[in-house]
Amino acid sequence: MLPRLPTVTKALLIANAILFLLQQPFLLGDATFAPFMLQPLQGSFDAFSPGGNFQPWQLLTYGFLHGSFGHLFFNMLAVFMFGAPLEQTWGEKRFLIYYLVCVAGAGLCQLLVGSLMENPATVLGASGGVFGLLLAYGMLFPNQRVMLLFPPIPMKARTFVILFGVGELVLGATGWQPGVAHFAHLGGMLFGWLLIRYWRGQPPFKPRPPGPPKRPNHLRSIK
Repeated sequence: MLPRLPTVTKALLIANAILFLLQQPFLLGDATFAPFMLQPLQGSFDAFSPGGNFQPWQLLTYGFLHGSFGHLFFNMLAVFMFGAPLEQTWGEKRFLIYYLVCVAGAGLCQLLVGSLMENPATVLGASGGVFGLLLAYGMLFPNQRVMLLFPPIPMKARTFVILFGVGELVLGATGWQPGVAHFAHLGGMLFGWLLIRYWRGQPPFKPRPPGPPKRPNHLRSIK
């Protein structure tokens, strides 16, 4: 099954699985990866002791670490389901840029929300990138049918994305599901939406100028 996947989607699955294995206590353990988890903006900045404070690279590296097998499994299931068709549509470079922008954007939103909290937590997981993929799938394939896992209800991708977005907003605002970075999920969707709008030249961005006209090919093909 993996050999049929597009290159970047396959690489994301493999990288996340390998790093999760290395996080286990019988190998390197979580403490080794503390400098790569998204630490809250608090205390003084110390570039020579990155384990307990925020570092810029954490805006990307946190998205490749996970706290449990279930956390990893459901995130990678979403990358498998939604990442492959998006990469096949966009190509490797644009897909990778989009995914990493969503991961970093989710991290920025989480840092902002965490700065307003008394005891912000360390964050890890690919969920910000995953929610960005969900949004992109709903925008590019709005009428494609998808199936919820719990409960197993089929619905259009556009409806699926709207329900997930509203659900995350409610859970984040009410605190009904603590221990989950709901605003990071919303941040991944927000930055994904902004990037797609930018690529399309839609508000709030200026229309992109049309490219140069293609020159006619006057050369005959020789068989």
